[in-house]
Amino acid sequence: MSKSEHDEDMKETKKNDEEEEELTKKKFKSKYSIDPKHLLGKGSFGKLYSGINNVTGEEIAIKLEPLNAPQPQLLYEYKIYNALKNGFGIPKIYECSKDNKYTILIMELLGDSLEKLFVKANKRFSLITVLMIMEQLVTRLEFIHSKNLLHRDIKPDNFLIGRKEKKNIIYAIDFGLSKKYRDSRTGLHIPYRDGKSLTGTARYASINTHLGVEQSRRDDIESLGYMMMYFLKGSLPWQGMVNNNDTKKKYDRIKDLKIKYKLSDLCHGYPKECAMFIQYARNMKFESRPDYNYLRGLLRKAAKKNNLQFDSKNFDWIIKEKEEKDDTSETSSIINTNVKVIEEKV
Repeated sequence: MSKSEHDEDMKETKKNDEEEEELTKKKFKSKYSIDPKHLLGKGSFGKLYSGINNVTGEEIAIKLEPLNAPQPQLLYEYKIYNALKNGFGIPKIYECSKDNKYTILIMELLGDSLEKLFVKANKRFSLITVLMIMEQLVTRLEFIHSKNLLHRDIKPDNFLIGRKEKKNIIYAIDFGLSKKYRDSRTGLHIPYRDGKSLTGTARYASINTHLGVEQSRRDDIESLGYMMMYFLKGSLPWQGMVNNNDTKKKYDRIKDLKIKYKLSDLCHGYPKECAMFIQYARNMKFESRPDYNYLRGLLRKAAKKNNLQFDSKNFDWIIKEKEEKDDTSETSSIINTNVKVIEEKV
């Protein structure tokens, strides 16, 4: 390491230490305390930490966005969460405020993201787990759409499981890119437009989104279909596109491959209902309301054909956790038995 690199590292370390010290002292309205050592995530929005409600002792999540953020979105996201409040599978939001440095969102603490669980599972989920995930997410989108909103950034990182007894519930998060598609008073749908730049994550974006078409409900559904195949296959054919930091060329290559790739090839070896799910979304008209019951029916049909049953106790991560607890319990029992035998001999 060169001296300049070492100096930069030292500056970064000092900056992080100072930030940590400042956050340790930070209490929001004396009601919440932040745990700066427990960073849950970070991104363009800022950082997400765990914290404590000083009144109830409840663990919470605290999202911090610098006031000088180049594209602030936390207050907008708070507005979206308010529109979705009390929805099943939508995290509770306790409050949003500002201090002299941050916009602060206090929200329910959740568990791991589907992406993190997937990586932990060596990028393989069982078929029944994927079908059960998708059924819940179709229902989440149905609720979000019923509130005249699009998510517009469907990806595994934006869906988290609950904690403790709620690990079988999948929550939708990160609504910073959400948008109203319909006027809540008149019911008027937004107009069809083209020439739009890509909003969301290219890997899961619909073909129409790549083509610059204004997004509508169909695009959320199509993105969900690509996420389903990602979970089943472990990767998608258009992953890993590299174009020397030229984002437009990269997006164009992903678009071209999505258009070129036959659904029969993408979904080969998996229930035909998977291809039907994506094809249904691609066939939808711009203003069409998705038939959520039909989509859930496809998933149930795929399970039945493979002699699988929907049971929320049987998600892969729940089964694995139970097996690990059983192994720990068995090991403890063996150790205790051996200790007893030794004591008896002594």
